[in-house]
Amino acid sequence: MFEKEIIIDGRNHLLGRLASIVAKELLNGQRVVVVRCEQILRSGSLFRNKMKRQAQMHHRCNTNPRRTATHWKSPSRILWKVLRGMTPHKTSRGAAAMSRLKVFEGIPFPYDQKKRMVIPQALKVLRMKSHRNFCSMGDLASITGWTK
Repeated sequence: MFEKEIIIDGRNHLLGRLASIVAKELLNGQRVVVVRCEQILRSGSLFRNKMKRQAQMHHRCNTNPRRTATHWKSPSRILWKVLRGMTPHKTSRGAAAMSRLKVFEGIPFPYDQKKRMVIPQALKVLRMKSHRNFCSMGDLASITGWTK
């Protein structure tokens, strides 16, 4: 019925399209590991995505700024947050789905020796015209505060 776990190589995949497919797999009960999150791509120029990200990270709580939402800076946590938004994470089903997810920058030890998948529906080369702007999550994260 299911594979033990699916290992997805995030390189050259578009963020939203990859996340929607991964979220559906998680909700269906599949364990998913996403590696090389820093090489996931976003459509739009780096400048445009930087402005969007800075506006998103600027949200604060007036009464107590320490009580506000955490704005994660690493590409793997950004992908995790996107996936959390696509799952009903406040229900037991959604929480269980999120517990089946692992995200990494680079390819750590147990996964570097295993076969990694690509998702054709999420590949940039198949979904975007060649003259359109795009940027990688690693570049965007490092501009907005991520240190490797």
